[in-house]
Amino acid sequence: MPIPGSGLAKGLAVTLRTMTKRSHTAQYPDVQPELPPRSRGVIGLFEENCTVCMLCARECPDWCIYIDSHKETVPAATPGGRERSRNVLDRFAIDFSLCMYCGICIEVCPFDALFWSPEFEYAETDILELTHERDKLREWMWTVPAPPALDPAAEEPKEIAAARKAAEKAEAAAAAAAATSPEPDPGPGAQATGPTGRPGPAEATGPNDPAGGSGSTGTEDPAGGAA
Repeated sequence: MPIPGSGLAKGLAVTLRTMTKRSHTAQYPDVQPELPPRSRGVIGLFEENCTVCMLCARECPDWCIYIDSHKETVPAATPGGRERSRNVLDRFAIDFSLCMYCGICIEVCPFDALFWSPEFEYAETDILELTHERDKLREWMWTVPAPPALDPAAEEPKEIAAARKAAEKAEAAAAAAAATSPEPDPGPGAQATGPTGRPGPAEATGPNDPAGGSGSTGTEDPAGGAA
């Protein structure tokens, strides 16, 4: 049987033990808290990656994501090609009064357009102002922390390995093409050069040499002098 009053004694012991310890009070907002790297504050939007696939809005259990878009016609890239259409984002808004911060929209986004931001100072005096449009979501994108560094012992990502192999293959093909290509022929009109790259000594020329040099045949010099 428990001793009568033992529960009260244990509670008082916890109180006394806590009273003897120094309290750790963060002087917020003068001192900002140190948040964990994966804190779920708000959701930032990187709209350049958004293709208006509507996956985030369809998978949201609270239906707090509002997306509007329109279609534009893209002209053919090559002559004779056909025109294509693409979706252009007009509105992307999140109602944070309904959001339960489950992160499903971030997980299902196939193009990495949504990210968690540790920003938490977005309280409003009116609940209607908690619906933030894409301009505000884009501002929060700059508060998203950088991804953690990869483990040095981890396997190289397939995308990087494929890009590296393609670059090495292109460099090897260029080197092989340069090695097998013949050197250009200087032609019959090329001037002989010495070991230092300067023109070598002039050769004996005939009487009709354009340089006007005299030959060794004993004929009349073009300038009028006798050889």
